Amino acid sequence: MCWRWNKQLLTSILDSHIIDYPTPKNLNYMWSFGSTAGIMLVIQLLTGIFLAMHYCPKMEYAFYSVEHIMRDVRYGWIIRYIHANGASLFFIVVYCHIFRGLYYGSYIYPRHYLWLSGVLIFILMMATAFMGYVLPWGQMSFWGATVITNLFSTIPFIGFEVVEWLWGGFSVNNPTLNRFFSLHYALPFIIAGLTVIHLALLHDVGSNNPLGVEYYGNKMSFYPYFYVKDLYSFFILLILFCVFVYFFPNALNHPDNYIPADPLVTPAHIVPEWYFLPFYAILRSVPHKLGGVLAMGGALVVLLLLPFLNSSRVRSTYFRPIYSPVFWFLVFDFIFLGWIGQKEVAGPYVILGNLATLYYFFFFLVIIPFLSLVEDHLLIFDSYSKIKK
Repeated sequence: MCWRWNKQLLTSILDSHIIDYPTPKNLNYMWSFGSTAGIMLVIQLLTGIFLAMHYCPKMEYAFYSVEHIMRDVRYGWIIRYIHANGASLFFIVVYCHIFRGLYYGSYIYPRHYLWLSGVLIFILMMATAFMGYVLPWGQMSFWGATVITNLFSTIPFIGFEVVEWLWGGFSVNNPTLNRFFSLHYALPFIIAGLTVIHLALLHDVGSNNPLGVEYYGNKMSFYPYFYVKDLYSFFILLILFCVFVYFFPNALNHPDNYIPADPLVTPAHIVPEWYFLPFYAILRSVPHKLGGVLAMGGALVVLLLLPFLNSSRVRSTYFRPIYSPVFWFLVFDFIFLGWIGQKEVAGPYVILGNLATLYYFFFFLVIIPFLSLVEDHLLIFDSYSKIKK
C-alpha cells in the first residue's frame, strides 16, 4: 500500500511539473538555458564525485594526483577534461540565463523570489568554482588562493582572524587545501538543493514569456510541445562541449597552472579563471583595497536588489525602446570588463576599467529606476496595453 501511494505521488509530481506543466505558447529557445544549466550541474556533480575518488588533498601530492588521474586512471583524462571544461560551459549557460532574465524582465513581480534564488545559486557557483580552481595546486591555483583570501583582511576588526581561519594557519598551506577540497565537494549539493527550490518557485508562478503578458489561456502543456526545444538546445551544447573536450581541452585554462605551485616564485600576472574576469576587473578598478572588495561584492548585491529597483509595469524589452540599447551596451560592457580583467594594471586599461565599472553600477542603480518611471508614460505603453487585452 505504501509503495502504491509513493508511486502515485511520484506520478502526480511528474505529471504536474513536467508533462502537464502549463507553459506559454510563445516561448523561444532563450528559455532553454535554465534546463541546460541543470544538465551541466548534474555533469559537474557526477564527474566531481569520480575525481574525488583519486584526488589527494595534500600539498605534496595534489598536483601529482591530478597528473595521476590524467595518465594512469582509466578514462581519467576525459573525466577531468569534462569537469574542467564543464565549469566554463556551465558559466556560459548561466550568464546567458541571467542576461535573458534581464532582457525579458523575468525578475519583476511575481517572479522576484525566483530571481533572488537564482542569484544565490550564482554566488554559490562562484565560490565553488574558485575553490575548485585551487585544487590542481598549480602556480595560478596557489597564488590565486593567496590573493583572494587576503581580500578578507579588509573586514574591519576581524579581517586577519578570518584570513587565518581560511588558511588554517599563517599562510596558504596544507590545511587551506583540505578546507577548500571539503567545501568544493559539499557546496554543489547545496547548489542542487537550492536548484530544487528554484524550480519549485518557477512552477509556482510559471514561466515568463517574450511579450511579458500574463494570460493563462495562452498556455499549453510542456510535454510534448516544448521539451523538444530543450532537447535541441542540449544537443547544441553537447556538440560545443565535445569540441572543447576533444580538440581544445586546455584552451580555457591558464598555462601557469600546469606548473607545480611554488611559494617562492610569483607569476608575472596573477589572473583568475576567465568567468571571474569581469568581477576581477571591478575589484581592480578601485585603488583602495577595501573599496575594491566592496565594489566587487556590490556588483553581486545589485543583482539581488534589481527586483526592487525596477518599478516598470512593462516586463519585456520589446516594448521599452530606450531600455533596449542601454541593455545591449551593458552586455558589451560586461564582456569588455572581462577583457580588461586579463590585462595588466597599467596605462589606459586602468581608465577603461574604471569607466566600464562605472557604467555597470550606473545601469543598475540609475538607469533602471529612471527608465521605470519614464517609459511607463511613453505612447508605446498604449500598444502594449492593447496586446494585453
